[in-house]
Amino acid sequence: MAFPVLQNDVFLRALQRQHVPYTPVWLMRQAGRYLTEYNETRARAGSFLGLAKNPDFATEVTLQPLDRFPLDAAILFSDILMLPDAMGLGLGFVAGEGPQFARPLRTQQDVEQLAVPDMNQLRYVFDAVSQIRQSLNGRVPLIGFAGSPWTVTCYMVEGRGSSDYRQIKTMMYAQPAMLHHILEVTAQATAQYLNEQIRAGAQAVMIFDSWGGVLADGLYQQFSLAYITKVISQLERSHDGVTVPVISFTKGGGLWLEDIVNSGCDAVGLDWTVSLNQARKRVGDRVALQGNIDPMALFGTEDAIRQEVRRVIDDFGPVTNGGHVFNLGHGISQFTPPQNVSFLVDEVHSYSASKHG
Repeated sequence: MAFPVLQNDVFLRALQRQHVPYTPVWLMRQAGRYLTEYNETRARAGSFLGLAKNPDFATEVTLQPLDRFPLDAAILFSDILMLPDAMGLGLGFVAGEGPQFARPLRTQQDVEQLAVPDMNQLRYVFDAVSQIRQSLNGRVPLIGFAGSPWTVTCYMVEGRGSSDYRQIKTMMYAQPAMLHHILEVTAQATAQYLNEQIRAGAQAVMIFDSWGGVLADGLYQQFSLAYITKVISQLERSHDGVTVPVISFTKGGGLWLEDIVNSGCDAVGLDWTVSLNQARKRVGDRVALQGNIDPMALFGTEDAIRQEVRRVIDDFGPVTNGGHVFNLGHGISQFTPPQNVSFLVDEVHSYSASKHG
């Protein structure tokens, strides 16, 4: 499929630590409930799944933040749980409680039946990627994504979000071989899923390890990072002759930065607990860094938001041989005033230019 020529490649160049005129910016969950237009589209769709599984609606909400803000990348509107849904676990959303699986993985029989799904079950995702890419008309690159095998497996074993991760940690300590089997199948599925997104038009991909930070040192490397590394090793790192960068983000993963760099990713996402300056020194500019303003900073005054943006950019320092993509340290809050996003994006673009001599 032929796509329109890319007009703004600053995000992709920054991920590859090439010279850029300013620091590019996009926001995790930038298409979401903080936007009135998103809520209106979701109401028309009837449900979250009705929104995510319809390429027309997914395209519409993916483009909405770009129509408001001069962001440097779009990210596919979807959910990390689309993949386990295709694996037969029965995804549903309960009002006030979030996602739940009707058939969580609890027994040996459950685990033995788990298999990499036919990717045609996720055709609506790949159709959305291609449709979004066409609809962007070359404005900015499109990011595809998936959850890390560990994070997705947490949902599959717990059956929902968790505060103590009792089910999966019980499996980890009592039946580690069973957990490794789930993670292996999920890693294979994740690699295929991301490769299909790349073939459909995704120009960069990101792996969200939202729950990796709940693991102990040593166990993170064994049960999370090892499987992220397996996924990355199987990815198509170029498509149609163009490099497809990979971003790896572990929330709470600052302790393991050096290990994450060794996974083979092009960029590491950082949450707000990590100093960008110290992170650069630790990794020696071997990868680009993405982040890492606290999402709650967007509830400050305009002056406070701009000051915090400048602090983060100053913390990264002169770009030289590094690469910096400005982002939040986690997803944007649904209560964020959209005007405050405008202040952030404007300050990133205007202030960062001095760091890119």
